[in-house]
Amino acid sequence: MTNTAASTEARTIHVAHSPDSDDAFMFYALAEGKVDTEGLRYVHELKDIETLNQRAMRAELEVTAVSIHAYAYLADRYALLPHGASIGDRYGPKLVARTPMSKADIKGKRVAIPGMRTSAYLALRLFEPDFEAVVTPFDQIEDVVLSKRVDAGLLIHEGQLTYGDNGLHLVADLGEWWFQETGLPLPLGGNVVRKDLGEPLIRMVSRHLRASIKYALDHREAALDHSMQYARGLDRSKADTFVGMYVNDWTLDYGPRGEEAVRLLLKKGFEAGIIPHEVAVEFVRD
Repeated sequence: MTNTAASTEARTIHVAHSPDSDDAFMFYALAEGKVDTEGLRYVHELKDIETLNQRAMRAELEVTAVSIHAYAYLADRYALLPHGASIGDRYGPKLVARTPMSKADIKGKRVAIPGMRTSAYLALRLFEPDFEAVVTPFDQIEDVVLSKRVDAGLLIHEGQLTYGDNGLHLVADLGEWWFQETGLPLPLGGNVVRKDLGEPLIRMVSRHLRASIKYALDHREAALDHSMQYARGLDRSKADTFVGMYVNDWTLDYGPRGEEAVRLLLKKGFEAGIIPHEVAVEFVRD
């Protein structure tokens, strides 16, 4: 970690995350002034994860949510904060189709994916390397499957809970598949911090993010009230379920198994030729 000095006086930190109920839940306390930010001013920017991946490639943001897959291309400029990860513990992105299909049926088919640098895409390529990826905005994937423009679709965010309501069939839950392969949870997203901020400021940001997540978990109803504006059609019960899937103990801290899972996913991506280089994973230490 660089030791570049950085003043925290009246410093503005741009923090970006997805406009989803789980991210809104974990950033609730920071956005609503419930956390003592020690003089730092946080400006929140909400964009879909693939847009954030691309912005991080240009190092535009001090702190941002990114796909773990995208981190492979950012590790020279960003480190992974220990707090704020989205990790699927025996659940994760769901591969769905209009009619029942098996893994063998996916080979060579057109599959809608939410982005080439998403962890969902990386996991799917590890699950089945031979398919035609059709990049599609994540919130349009169910529609393109139903309209027969693709053979199958890879769902992230709320679609993981609602696909059955639209008559779609589960082909594979990639989080469960990954667990059966590795015994580990599937790391999907994380928060990264630009290393040129310098260690004192990075540690401060890390403390604030952890405090925000802890506040939301301790004040669940108020945080869920805040996150419902980003629930995209989920009722409160399903939104609560979705938040619980991706804001939990793993989110407070990766822990040894979470860190191992990140390293293994990126290692397997490299060994499979999906990621063109080995990745030196760097975690911020509180």
